[in-house]
Amino acid sequence: MTDTAAPRRGRGRRTRSEAADTRARILAVAREEFSERGYEKTSVRGIAKAAGVDSALVHHYFGTKEQIFEAAVEVAFAPAFRAPDTVLDGSLEGAGERLTRMIFGLWENPVTRAPLLAIVRSAVNNESAAAVFRKLIAAQVLRRIAEQLDLPDAELRAELAAAQLVGVAMMRYVIKIEPIASADPEWLIARLAPVVQGHLTSP
Repeated sequence: MTDTAAPRRGRGRRTRSEAADTRARILAVAREEFSERGYEKTSVRGIAKAAGVDSALVHHYFGTKEQIFEAAVEVAFAPAFRAPDTVLDGSLEGAGERLTRMIFGLWENPVTRAPLLAIVRSAVNNESAAAVFRKLIAAQVLRRIAEQLDLPDAELRAELAAAQLVGVAMMRYVIKIEPIASADPEWLIARLAPVVQGHLTSP
């Protein structure tokens, strides 16, 4: 009895491991497809083909294309989702600089910049992608920052701070307008941090 039960448990563990590997591979391929093709030109069938699996398996793990995109956004923006906890950290003093520095850190890192570019470009060009982007950013970042501000118009303050940084990111990394595109990141942080701080905490 014991000899026959052990192999069955082993097979179960391998199956779970293979399933996790397959899901991770599909998600990695999906991020690449969204990055290269954009939201509109990316299809579940194309993701499945590139991942070497059947389309039904992609639907099984993620559901619709919109849900796959949402999963890709969650992975790419995971550091930003931790912002309310790491940036504010119970204190509003210096929060503007910490938030600005964190956002620039994501964009300046080539590893995180590529998926961020893909997601932002997709959100700009497609309403379905924009809806996913809005939902996640609003729920995971802006609303949680607003809850910790405990000031009048907290949600508007959080949105204005985010708009300041997103606007600069669009001009620098997506549209690449000079001279902001090639400006020293530290110089930009020094100029932007007080403005972001003002959005968050000024009377």
